[in-house]
Amino acid sequence: MDVALTHWINGAAGISPFLDRTMIGVSQIGVPLMVLAVALQWWAKVDRYHVRHAAVSAGLAFLLGLAVNQFILLFVHRIRPYDAGVTHLLIAPSADWSFPSDHATASIAIVAAFAMQGLPRRTIALFIMAFLICGSRIFIGTHYLTDVVGGAITGIMGAMVVRLAYCENSRLDKLVTKIL
Repeated sequence: MDVALTHWINGAAGISPFLDRTMIGVSQIGVPLMVLAVALQWWAKVDRYHVRHAAVSAGLAFLLGLAVNQFILLFVHRIRPYDAGVTHLLIAPSADWSFPSDHATASIAIVAAFAMQGLPRRTIALFIMAFLICGSRIFIGTHYLTDVVGGAITGIMGAMVVRLAYCENSRLDKLVTKIL
């Protein structure tokens, strides 16, 4: 089923040059745009220190999720779907293994961190961005659907660990959120 769904999502690749360019662009600059969106939250006017705590939590979840991915890559060596003949690749091939998707991990870690802080409007906006990023990775042919799901799980796990370990209004949190 994973192969069939991945092939189906990637099936539209190469048909519309506009859609191809759009998905390649989302894949390439989506995560940096999300990081920028989180960084800009530092200057929020409403509930400033809570939003700053969410931004720091998102950064920590992002990093922790990617660190977990590197550990997983030591044990899981899944070839890319384009190497298996499942997808049509629209970008240059990647040199690393397919599972899990770092783009999915990074984007979903940010969404999960904001969701866990009870910031629904920001969470929805970030979720839309993350959904597009995750979908683009399959569309352009570089990941299987389950690579993206696995990346989303590591992102959520990273956010959960940060939520438990980095407490709002702790001495460290007050020190960090008072910067600037």
